[in-house]
Amino acid sequence: MFKLFKHLHFNLVSKLILSVGLTLLLSISTWAYFNIKYQTKKVMKDIIEGTDRLSNTIILGTHYAMMINSRDDINNIINNISKQKEIDTIRIYNKKGQIKFSNRPLELDLTTNIKAEACDVCHRSDPPLAKLNLIEKTRIFNSPQGHRLLGIISPIRNDTGCSSDFCHVHPEDKKILGALDVVVSLKQTDKEISFLENGIIVFAIFAFLVTSVIIFIFVLKFVNQPIKKLINTTNLIAKGSFLNDIDINQKDEIGQLFTAVNKMGQKIVEKQAALKKQRDEYQNLLELVPCLITIQDRNYRLINYNKEFEDTFNPEPNDFCYCVYKRRDERCEVCPVEKTFKDGLPHYGEEIGVDKDGATTYWLARTSPILDTQGKIVAVMEVCLDITRMKQLEERLEKSEKKYYAIFNNIPNAVFVLDVNTLKILDCNKSVIDVYGYEKDEITKRSFLDLFLDEEKDHYAFKIMTSAYINQAIHVNKDGKTLFVAIRISPSEYLEQKVLLVTTSDITKRLEAEQQLIHAGKMATLGEMATGIAHELNQPLSVIKTASSFCIKKIKNVESIDNNILYTMLEKIGRNVNRSAKIINHMRQFARKSDVILGKVQVNEVLRRAFEIFSQQLKARGIDVVWDIKENLPTIMADPSRLEQVFINLILNARDAIEEKWKPHEPAMGTKTITIKTKLLENKVIVEIRDTGIGIPEEIVDKIFEPFFTTKEVGKGTGLGLSISYGIIKDCHGDIKATTNEKGETCFSITFPTKDVK
Repeated sequence: MFKLFKHLHFNLVSKLILSVGLTLLLSISTWAYFNIKYQTKKVMKDIIEGTDRLSNTIILGTHYAMMINSRDDINNIINNISKQKEIDTIRIYNKKGQIKFSNRPLELDLTTNIKAEACDVCHRSDPPLAKLNLIEKTRIFNSPQGHRLLGIISPIRNDTGCSSDFCHVHPEDKKILGALDVVVSLKQTDKEISFLENGIIVFAIFAFLVTSVIIFIFVLKFVNQPIKKLINTTNLIAKGSFLNDIDINQKDEIGQLFTAVNKMGQKIVEKQAALKKQRDEYQNLLELVPCLITIQDRNYRLINYNKEFEDTFNPEPNDFCYCVYKRRDERCEVCPVEKTFKDGLPHYGEEIGVDKDGATTYWLARTSPILDTQGKIVAVMEVCLDITRMKQLEERLEKSEKKYYAIFNNIPNAVFVLDVNTLKILDCNKSVIDVYGYEKDEITKRSFLDLFLDEEKDHYAFKIMTSAYINQAIHVNKDGKTLFVAIRISPSEYLEQKVLLVTTSDITKRLEAEQQLIHAGKMATLGEMATGIAHELNQPLSVIKTASSFCIKKIKNVESIDNNILYTMLEKIGRNVNRSAKIINHMRQFARKSDVILGKVQVNEVLRRAFEIFSQQLKARGIDVVWDIKENLPTIMADPSRLEQVFINLILNARDAIEEKWKPHEPAMGTKTITIKTKLLENKVIVEIRDTGIGIPEEIVDKIFEPFFTTKEVGKGTGLGLSISYGIIKDCHGDIKATTNEKGETCFSITFPTKDVK
């Protein structure tokens, strides 16, 4: 019995049938329970509703008889209806609980207890309830014979006819006249419900048994037997005796499983053949590998070795490794094999030995433990690779590094190696001492940004990360002295990490020379502006002269001057004195040397200031100036004084080009116009100065910004104006170019970036 239970316990078929059977039994039982409950509820509902309809029918049928107080008709109706098999009792109670009509004559005129079961439905509250729902009117109780009875008590209401009839009058305030109690037998209904319950239970048991038998037969044929075949097949595969495919006539998952097992058996046979072939190949590779491979015991004796080792050292059986490798009589002081025996881990080591020709040879050795089935170290494998050639290359590389490091230190420009993320100085050359005054150990590990002014550190941190060249940056040396430098940045690698290689050139002296050249250009411009300045000053001086002469004449003639006239004269004198002072101050500021310091500048303001000097002069020469200004332009980074010099040079050139075209002996067609335009395009501020002069020949457009190049006659130009202007614009990170259209008009276009303005 125990063996049978154990067999069933470990049998897949029994587990499957038991689990499916229990699930099926539980499902059918649940269905049967709820179905019986539903059918019982439905039958009772139909009986209650039918009894209620019968009560309403009796009340309607006896209504007329009650109206005419015909007791015989009422008794006949009750007796006839009570003859139905299911009806047990029909009673009519008056308000006091007295039975006035009944299909049982012995009950007539009996008075029931007002708290009896039938009456208590309405009389459980004071005053009694006048309206009841169907459930409240219904009661189920047992008869003396033992079967159940269903009773429905319905109130008989006092309608209009009853309260007004002359022979059977009832007060209007009396709502209920009595009650009809209909009691029906549930004996036959209970039999039907019992039969229904038994039928559903029998059907459920039958469905469970039939389904279980079908599952048992199906599992036995299509699962149990194929699985036994599958087990036998896998046992053959495990023993290595699998030769032929085992066929099974099934196309389902079991059949697919057999196909997969057959393929697995074939693959295993193929893999075994491949493993044997691979083992032979690895044995050959071990013999042919260009490394020295040995296996040593705890006494450092050679247990086994490959052919390369044998050909190299020609060892004798049971030789010690140190005798063969290094021709020593005792083991090495530092031995990776010994370390592996101690901790069971692989170890590396660099060894120096002597080859069979007696030459010094370098070996890179790696050891690995060899374990037995208990996990104990029984031997160590040592693999040695000849690195003699690598050592020779390392020596050459070391010499090369010394050579290039010497070049690095002797570069005349300061060179820094910066961390690409933090801009920390990792290394620098000796020129840093000459340029900045810092010793190498003083400046390394510091941030490269420490060399900038505090207010410019954030700006240049971004520039260093994103630019390859920075022109005219201000650095501070160890003594606190400022110097201008040009910075070149290029990504590189240093000690296996990404760095920035930064070279700085001290351009302070060059900038001083450029400043002198720019100042000389200003002086030359002032010379050309002399006529215009004289004209600008002549007008306010004439006004002052006229007003003063008027006052002097009046004083000589001892004539009084009206206060209003005197006030007007003095106001004109003051206004023109201020105008003259403004022109002189403007020229004084223009002539002053300016530092190379860029700041936020509004282009439109600089243009208007440059034009003020020539406004009257151009007007006197008949040259119209057309302004096309874009208001509220963003600021740019520039030196306002130097930028004004650029605009003055361009306006002077436009004036000269127009006058050259309109020479007296060669009158030209068209208008004398200078157009000044500003606009914003793609985050760039653009200034255009266009003239209707003689234009620039196409073949020399690319040369006009070169130093000392001029198209003017000898003595009328230095050739430095456009060259200086070009340098100033580049210092402001802008661009300037000249174009000539098909009408011969020249346009100088200057572009300034706004992205660096914060």
